[in-house]
Amino acid sequence: MAKPNYQFEKRQRELEKKKKKEEKLAKRSAPTDTPPPNPEPSADPAQQ
Repeated sequence: MAKPNYQFEKRQRELEKKKKKEEKLAKRSAPTDTPPPNPEPSADPAQQ
């Protein structure tokens, strides 16, 4: 019977963790990269 390749399995788990971490970081930073929508001119009473 063949021996299991533990190093390969560990490397695959590490790559999966790294991928998930990068996706989470990208998801968090994505909303901050876009500017907020412009408010309606009539919504701000100070400008009137």
